Amino acid sequence: MAIEPNAEIIPPSRRRGSTLPQPPLSDSAALLTAIEKAALNPQVDIGKVEQLLALYERIEGRRAEAAFNEALTAAQAAMRPVATDMENSQTRSRYASYAALDRVLRPIYTNAGFSLTFNTAPGAPEAHVRVTCNVAHRAGQVRTYTLDLPADGKGAKGGDTMSRTHATASALSYGMRHLLRLIFNIAVGEGDDDGNKAGAQRQTQQGAVSAEQLAQLRKLIAEAKADTTRFCRYLKVTRLEDLPTIRFEAAVAALEAKKAKGRV
Repeated sequence: MAIEPNAEIIPPSRRRGSTLPQPPLSDSAALLTAIEKAALNPQVDIGKVEQLLALYERIEGRRAEAAFNEALTAAQAAMRPVATDMENSQTRSRYASYAALDRVLRPIYTNAGFSLTFNTAPGAPEAHVRVTCNVAHRAGQVRTYTLDLPADGKGAKGGDTMSRTHATASALSYGMRHLLRLIFNIAVGEGDDDGNKAGAQRQTQQGAVSAEQLAQLRKLIAEAKADTTRFCRYLKVTRLEDLPTIRFEAAVAALEAKKAKGRV
């Protein structure tokens, strides 16, 4: 059938006898429609409209919070321990840099609908800096995480090691790194064997020291001129590899003390 120029084309939904079903409104959308109609009616008390708006905001807030929690669960399920890539010469320990964490985590949390914004905020104790992270989800929910860190320029032994400006920058870097770990509950180095799933499962099941921690212990044993077999008997383990992670710090302290005394 030919259509004449300038003829009005009537959509199916407006044709006489049309029975096409309309999509149902959600509860929040239906409530918003009712609020709009009430706001346009001069006979409706403005207080009633405000109450309806408050109810709508509570409903949307709960919906956004539920979406946030669901996305956080999905993101954490996709995340794995992050391998260490840096070493702290003062504490003789290894850690994962912000770049290493970001490289692993950013594709996962952005795919889940999250965005992160770091900043500082007032209210920190004296000689401290308060680092904040706003975690926003595309559903509308925003949560703020905070961490107060010293920025006095003191080192591990209490001496002055850096200027206040350098100390503040260091605290910011440390805060960003640790907030990122805390938000998504990320393990660093623990059970991580650079993608080897079997190795990761062994560490998780046994709770033994990681490869990095084991290397640190062996280095300290050599420096302290200690006997590995005797040291294992002292720790009450068959092998150094079987040492539980929870006893790692005590083992390091014992080796450091032996090294300082210069005894075998």
